[in-house]
Amino acid sequence: MKAIIFTEPKQIRLVTDRPLPPIRDNTVLVKVVTVALNPTDWKHVAFGMAKEGCVLGVDYAGVVEQSNSPGWVKGDRICGFAHGGNSIQTEDGTFAEYIVAPLFTAIKIPPGVSFEAASTLGCGITTVGQGLFEPGYGLGLNTPSKPITTQVPVLIYGGSSATGSLGIQFAKAAGYSVITTCSPKNFEMVRARGASEVFDTHDPEIGRKINDYTNNQLQYAWDCIGTDESARACANGLTTNPGAHYGTIRAPKLPRDDVKYTATMAYVGIGEDFEKGGNWTCNNEAHALWQTKIWKIAYDLLATGKIQVHPTRVENTGFEGILAGLKELENGAVSGQKLVYVL
Repeated sequence: MKAIIFTEPKQIRLVTDRPLPPIRDNTVLVKVVTVALNPTDWKHVAFGMAKEGCVLGVDYAGVVEQSNSPGWVKGDRICGFAHGGNSIQTEDGTFAEYIVAPLFTAIKIPPGVSFEAASTLGCGITTVGQGLFEPGYGLGLNTPSKPITTQVPVLIYGGSSATGSLGIQFAKAAGYSVITTCSPKNFEMVRARGASEVFDTHDPEIGRKINDYTNNQLQYAWDCIGTDESARACANGLTTNPGAHYGTIRAPKLPRDDVKYTATMAYVGIGEDFEKGGNWTCNNEAHALWQTKIWKIAYDLLATGKIQVHPTRVENTGFEGILAGLKELENGAVSGQKLVYVL
C-alpha cells in the first residue's frame, strides 16, 4: 500500500510497497478516506523525532475495514487521533491507505459530519481533553457533561489555531466565559466560536490588558502556542492572588513561580508506552481512559451541532499533496485553516 514515511537524514518519502499494519488490542484496521495536517507532522521530520520507516500523520477519517473490538464492525465511519512517527510501533501513522487506529482516541463519525470535517478533529480533541479538563494533568476544569453554573473566566491563548478554536467551544459548553487571543483578521471567527472577549496577540501590553479586563481575577490560562512570549503574556494576565494555573501544549519558560504549571502531550492519550528523543513515557492507561470520556463528550457535541470544525482547505491531490502541504506548514504559509487531503 501507499504510505508517507520518515527516512534519514530528516526526510520524508512516499512509498508504494508498505504492508498492511497488523491489528493490536484496542485498535481497528481503517481504510483512510481523508487526513488533516498538523505541525507535529513536519516537526517529527525536521527535529528527527521519528526513526527510519515510521509512517507519519496523526489525524484521519475513514471506514473500518477489520475489527476484533466490541462495538466496531466493518463499514463503520470512524475518525480520531493516532501516533504518527511512533518509533516503537512504526506502522502507527495516518498518512497511509490503511492504518491501525487506536480506539481510546476515536469515535464513530456522527451523521451529517463529512469525512473532510471529521479528519480535522483528532489531535485537537485529544489535546483539548487533556489541557483543559484532565484532572491532575491539565487545568482540571469541569467538562461539558458537568458544566459549571456560575461563569468563570478562562484564557485560551491562540484561539484561532485549530486546537484553540475547539478549546473555545469546549470551554463555553462547560459553562466558562472564554477570553482568547489572535490576530485581528481572526477576531470574527473566534467570536463565532464562542469567545466573549478577544485581544490582539501582537499587542505588547496584552497581558496587562487581560488582567485589567478580568479585574485581576483570571485563575486559568491555557496556552495553545507554547512560546516564551505567549507564556509571558499569560503570566501577566493571570491573577496575582493564590490559585493561578497555567497550562500549555509545550514547555515554555513561565516567568512566575507562584503559578501552577502543567504541560500535556497528546500521545499519552493513546494509552501505550512510547519513546521520544531517548525519553520513555510509560503507564499511560489512565490517560487513555480519560480520553474515552472526552471523545464521548465530543461525539455528543458534534451530533447536536454544538461544535464547529476549524475552517478547512480541502485538496484532492492525495499523497503527493500531503508532501507539498507539509512544506507549506513548515514554512508558515498556513494560517486560520486546516489542510485536508482526500486519499
